[in-house]
Amino acid sequence: MKISLLTGGDDPSYALPLMFSLVALGFEVDFIGNDKMQHEKAVKHEKVHYLNLRGDQDPEAPLLDKIRRLTAYYFKLIKYVATTDSQIFHILWLNKFIYFDRTLLNLYYKLLGKKIIFTAHNINDKERDGGDTLLNRMTLRFMYSIVDHIFVHTHKMKEQLAVQFRVEANKVTVIPFGINNHVPNTDLNSDVARKKLGIDPDWKVALFFGRIAWYKGLDQLISAFAELKMMGSDVRLVIAGDVKKGHDSYWGEIERMIEQHHLHESIIKRIEFIPDADVELYCKAADVLILPYRRIFQTGVLFLSYNFGLPAITTDVGSLSEEIIEGKTGYVCGSGDPKSLANVITRYFSSDLYKNLAENRYKIEKYAREKYSWEKVGSMTSKVYANL
Repeated sequence: MKISLLTGGDDPSYALPLMFSLVALGFEVDFIGNDKMQHEKAVKHEKVHYLNLRGDQDPEAPLLDKIRRLTAYYFKLIKYVATTDSQIFHILWLNKFIYFDRTLLNLYYKLLGKKIIFTAHNINDKERDGGDTLLNRMTLRFMYSIVDHIFVHTHKMKEQLAVQFRVEANKVTVIPFGINNHVPNTDLNSDVARKKLGIDPDWKVALFFGRIAWYKGLDQLISAFAELKMMGSDVRLVIAGDVKKGHDSYWGEIERMIEQHHLHESIIKRIEFIPDADVELYCKAADVLILPYRRIFQTGVLFLSYNFGLPAITTDVGSLSEEIIEGKTGYVCGSGDPKSLANVITRYFSSDLYKNLAENRYKIEKYAREKYSWEKVGSMTSKVYANL
């Protein structure tokens, strides 16, 4: 069977392992990618037809260049759909013009007899980000009704599709969020990672990792560290990631909170895009990942940390608590409660999970590679393909 993976030019850490798992099952794959992903070793497989329709995606390019290249992409995509013999179109991410993609582009696929599968990493990300509109909900409802099948990562996401968008249960499959094994994971140890980042080997280090946005609750974590300071805690926090577009004022608020609570000595800031090659440094330099989210169903950052055996402390929102084994892979605390978060951080650093961290890292990594394996994701995905 031949299938088309439409990546939107995004998220190689999800798209490439999925592609590789499908190829291992004997599928032929048309992979719609960009300049960046065409150099990946995985796309050189004889069963992969790499179609670089997206080309360059430099975010700093002039506006006219962005318009020109995006228009060219849609023309090439429309031509490809009309000429390919692939019958399964699996959409992993939408393109820039999401309303067009959800409606007219999906109608075009259907008119040409394609079966459409959509992986909903978020059911309604604008609701999550606080920017939901009637047009957004209407186009989502249209897309969820016209596609042939939907993949989600948690049962709560499946419930949201049923309640908010009236999607029938037999049209939705819950599959694991495959572990992020795309980033390098070498024999680098914690001491060397800390030395490279300028972190003292004796510090207790918590990590906030990823793009900074309001829904991720970094302000709640800063308030928790203010509580920890009053408790006499010596835990340090590393903030590693860039600021999401449109959230600059939120980051300004974070900076003011750090100043107000005199937390400069407790917080190390790396406010920049973290390339894949450096992810290992942060995950191995840290003792625990903290996800203080106020809104989310699932996040790939958790499975990124598990790939390095890094325990996590998460708030009890969405389905995050379902992925934590209390005292074994991390801890869960209430959302919107900095004192509770501070207490859980204190609890973690006095726990056996932290005291035997080297041994427990290995156990977490082993557990995650079994539960969130790409072989499992590929097998479940292929069964849906076959049914369609």
